[in-house]
Amino acid sequence: MDDIVKQALLKWPNVPDCYGWLGLDARGNWFMRDERAQAQGPFAGGSAPGKGSELKHDKLIEFIQRNYQPTTEGQWFFQNGPQRVYVELEATPLIWRVNHDLSIQDHCGRAASVQHCLLDELGHVYLDTSTGFGLVHSMDMDYVADAVLQGLWQPQDVLRADLPSRFNYVPSPYSLQKA
Repeated sequence: MDDIVKQALLKWPNVPDCYGWLGLDARGNWFMRDERAQAQGPFAGGSAPGKGSELKHDKLIEFIQRNYQPTTEGQWFFQNGPQRVYVELEATPLIWRVNHDLSIQDHCGRAASVQHCLLDELGHVYLDTSTGFGLVHSMDMDYVADAVLQGLWQPQDVLRADLPSRFNYVPSPYSLQKA
């Protein structure tokens, strides 16, 4: 977490949390969801306008990614100064990129080592790693195939619906607030 964020937390400890305004898609892209986007439905599985506007500002994205982390209950958030901005997940809290040498890094640029490879009923590939669980980016399937063919990764079958409870993450913190 950035030092400036830690200082803001000390200065303003009672800022209300924010829900529904930030989303992470299945390719590791961040989306800002204004009231109009939220009114279109949920971030995951909803309409395209419901996703909101994709963030393009590199410095903002870097700031979000440096201050992105989970609660013990598996709700992922971005600490924006003194305010927690909970993240709506289209898929998983981390999106893995696989490099040509079969090393991996998450959408925030953090390297990890693969512990388990999983395959759901729709053919999506997930990695359980030394730093967390996530979906493999769809553009990296050739590298996944290489790792499997080389015997480095052995995909285990998993049901997509079981992933949040098995790997302790909440796809929609906003929906918990509405309940």
